[in-house]
Amino acid sequence: MALSLKVPALGESVSEATLGTWKRAEGDYVQADEPLVEVESEKATLEVGAPGAGILKRILRKAGETVAVGEVIAEIDQTARPEAAKPSSQQKKGDAPPAPAPTGGNGNGSTTNGNGAIAANANADVNVNANTGDGDGNLRAPPSARRLLAESGLPASEVKGTGRGGRISKQDVVRALQDKSQPAPSEPDASHEPQAVPAAADAEMSLTLRPDGARERVVPMSPLRRTVARRLVEAQHTAAILTTFNEVDMTNVISLRERFQERFLKQHNVKLGFMSFFVKGAIEALKTFPSVNAEIRGTDVIYKDHYDIGVAVGGGKGLVVPVVRDADRLSFAELEKTVAALAVRARDNKLTMKELEGGTFTISNGGVYGSMLSTPILNPPQSGILGLHAIQRRPMAVG
Repeated sequence: MALSLKVPALGESVSEATLGTWKRAEGDYVQADEPLVEVESEKATLEVGAPGAGILKRILRKAGETVAVGEVIAEIDQTARPEAAKPSSQQKKGDAPPAPAPTGGNGNGSTTNGNGAIAANANADVNVNANTGDGDGNLRAPPSARRLLAESGLPASEVKGTGRGGRISKQDVVRALQDKSQPAPSEPDASHEPQAVPAAADAEMSLTLRPDGARERVVPMSPLRRTVARRLVEAQHTAAILTTFNEVDMTNVISLRERFQERFLKQHNVKLGFMSFFVKGAIEALKTFPSVNAEIRGTDVIYKDHYDIGVAVGGGKGLVVPVVRDADRLSFAELEKTVAALAVRARDNKLTMKELEGGTFTISNGGVYGSMLSTPILNPPQSGILGLHAIQRRPMAVG
């Protein structure tokens, strides 16, 4: 019996996505629910697990292709036995000399999954040199990084992955290309002087020029980046946006944190940050001014009697806004743990649709980038957003 691996539902109004890294190759035996491929939608990146155990018979769509929700992307032969699976790449090369160990390995030959844990099936056909693989089945990198590798012609073996398990990010590829573009001082060649690369805000623009002299590169935006761009413009066209700036004296909060930080960490195993104070303060303000925790739906105002606070965090694919549910019911420690966990999941591109939807109010912290003032853009259909910025010690007139 053949099982079909389909693109799962990716959230309301999401109809297509970009296929990411295949974690297994055709002919491999896979376990039920084992992650096989990543799917990058306009909102998040998800792992698609095997619907049942069997041999991965056919991969119908390649990494980087656009696929529709519900589309069959692979077939699994459920009747096949594990012994019928093809030998691993290491087994096939039995007479070949052993490959050098990857620099980012764990030293014992164990393979790791996306979150750094030891893989459940230690005998599974997993390439431990995944971060230096040269094929779609071996390379552990998101579609954006794969596209940049293909366009630049840079071998994946020359890129050091800084992600979990040696995963290669887009920034890793950019960094490797920048390093490669530096001229070697020991072998100057007057006939081939390297061209100066102009400085630019975007790190990608500092890549060395192509051999053909091209001065521009076309890099398709990821679904997430396209959606962010569309929603930012949409928000400014559909809402009357007003920004107001106020300074807050943080002396007492800083003093409180310094006083209880050690005890808080020891008792709750998490640091007492500023975000829990900001969330609690925002909730009290929303209770005082409920219209800011509301949304306009047609000709009606929908007042929210719950407080699902979106917290903007920088993820592996860019800025995302996971939601802390019923934040008013959480303690300071629960808030800190929840925000920290969401930030880790955002960094590892593990957020689900449910974690990104349904916020009633958003907090964006530009202070982590050193920003003093900014005008954060609304996250529709919300009515308000709080932008927080850098804390500075300065003399103030009191009384």
